[in-house]
Amino acid sequence: MVTLLLDQTRLEIVLSPIERASTFHRENLHIAREHITRVQLTDDAWTWLRGVPGPGTYIPGILAGGTWKAAGTTDFVLIRKRRPSVVIDLEGDEQYQRLILTTRHGLALTQALRLKVSDEPADVVDIASTAPVPVNRPRQRPVIRPRPA
Repeated sequence: MVTLLLDQTRLEIVLSPIERASTFHRENLHIAREHITRVQLTDDAWTWLRGVPGPGTYIPGILAGGTWKAAGTTDFVLIRKRRPSVVIDLEGDEQYQRLILTTRHGLALTQALRLKVSDEPADVVDIASTAPVPVNRPRQRPVIRPRPA
């Protein structure tokens, strides 16, 4: 699974050597934070595919990795089986309009994007773990008092 690093200006998607080979990418992906418009979590990333596979690997239901092209759009895809994934919509990026990635750290990514982070890239799981934890206080039931006569 990909490693997601985040700093104040960009999101870096770190690919392992096997992921680089399956996606036909030599380097990690760098996405400007200002280009991220929406992040969605999904249990079935296969439904988000659009267009036809470009350079990369495609084994239906098992692995989709690389570039997918549709009418006027280009997506970067790295999907493995039916595992939890994240869909990142981009606007203004030179290369891609959407990223579809299988990762178990999608929730940590959404939390980390809301936080103020340091200048140094850090793993989104580490960033999300430093966030203040919301405290749920039990609601008190209203006391119903009889009216004076």
